[in-house]
Parts: sequence; structure tokens; C-alpha cells
Amino acid sequence: PKGKGPQGKRITLKVAKNSVRVAFNGRRRLDLSKMGIATFPKCILELADVEELDLSRNMLKKIPNIIEKFQNLMWLDLHSNQLDELPAAIGTLHNLTYLNLCNNKLKGLPEELTLLRNLRTLNLGLNCLETIPTTLGTLRELIELGLFDNALTVIPKSVKKLPKLEKLNVKRNPLPEFAEEEEPIDTVKRIESLYLIEKKDLCGSCLQTCQGERDELHKLEDMTPGPSNKPSFPSLVTPNSSARENQEEWRMK
Repeated sequence: PKGKGPQGKRITLKVAKNSVRVAFNGRRRLDLSKMGIATFPKCILELADVEELDLSRNMLKKIPNIIEKFQNLMWLDLHSNQLDELPAAIGTLHNLTYLNLCNNKLKGLPEELTLLRNLRTLNLGLNCLETIPTTLGTLRELIELGLFDNALTVIPKSVKKLPKLEKLNVKRNPLPEFAEEEEPIDTVKRIESLYLIEKKDLCGSCLQTCQGERDELHKLEDMTPGPSNKPSFPSLVTPNSSARENQEEWRMK
């Protein structure tokens, strides 16, 4: 059908106007997410006075320099596209406080990105970044910075020391601090108390309990754990966080 194919869906000015919504904060948002767009629609320049623009979850490979026409933008969402670079004109959007570039194919960042001095949230996760410029440390209003799932081997000190930074996500990068091998999980339960007493001095119920625990120990000794027997506790955020109330049932006394 017309308007579809390799170039993606064609957005008309009428469709764009019908996609303008008033966000909860009172700003006007042009929401063109999940529209199958492969080329930046030039018709939306007629709506360049919006404060928020959502072009996420499309097939965009390039953002043209005409993005500079959107001087009122405070919120720009470009996540989940196919962008491998950003235009230098991105640095002219001085009112931006939120920029989401997650899940693209970015291999580098333009120096002009550091001109966005009002940015509070910047998401660069799930890209192909091997380095980030030290000048990113000039974005002194940043509160949240996502750098997860890239190929970063170092985070500049200027970024780590941003004065207002509260959330820095660098997970799943080949950073040296995450290269250390984790200590192997101890599959043998720790004995916290050991009492030495002769068998003849035990009462009947205590003797039965001790014999039962001894039999359990013998079973553990006879077991030959294989690779598939390695215990896994994915639901535990911290040790015993989910088992605290019931740990007496499994702890060896």
C-alpha cells in the first residue's frame, strides 16, 4: 500500500496534528511513537513549538539538523530506533531537561551534546558506546545518567563527580571493577554451634534428633554435585531476604 514499504510509514500533517496531546504537566506532547516511521517527517516542523516530542519505537536511522527548529523542547524521546549518530544540532536544544536515546546503535556522541546544560535525565543505555567524552561532566544539572549495556571500559571521573547525580547505571559494561571473579557459592551449610556430649547422657528425644541430623550429614557426604546442581536463588535481593522468617527450618543447628 501507498506510504509503506522500505521507507516506513508516511506521516502527514493531519496525522501529526491529531497526535498532539496535553501531558499531565500541562505541556503539549507530539506523540509519534510506534508509528513505523523510518524517515524524520518534515511536516512536523509545522508543530515545532511543542514542548515534548516522542519518536520512540520507530525505525529512524537519522535525525536531521532541522531538529534545531524545536527550540521549545524540554523532553525528547528517541529510544528504540536505529540511530548510529546524533546531529550536531542536538546541542541547540538548550531547554531540554530529558533526553532518552536508549536502545539505538550509537557508537559515539557529538561534542555538542555537552551544550545541553539543563539536562537532568540522559539515557544512553543499550547502545554501542566504547567511550564517553570527559566533557559530559559539564552537564552539572544531571540527576540520572544511564550508560548500561554498552562497551565502556572506563567512566570519566568528571562524570562520576557530577554534583547533582543521584542515579548512575553502568551495569553490563566491561569495566575493570566488574571483572573480578565472584566468590564461589558455599554449598555446605555452616555449623553455627557444636556441642560435644556422650551418647549415654542424651535423653531419648535428643538422641533421636541427633541421629536424624547425622543421617542427613551422611547423605550430603555421599552426594556428588554436578554442574546442574549449583544452587540458584534469583529471588533473593540480599542473603536470606526472603527466607528470614523460615531460616530455622533449613539451618543446621
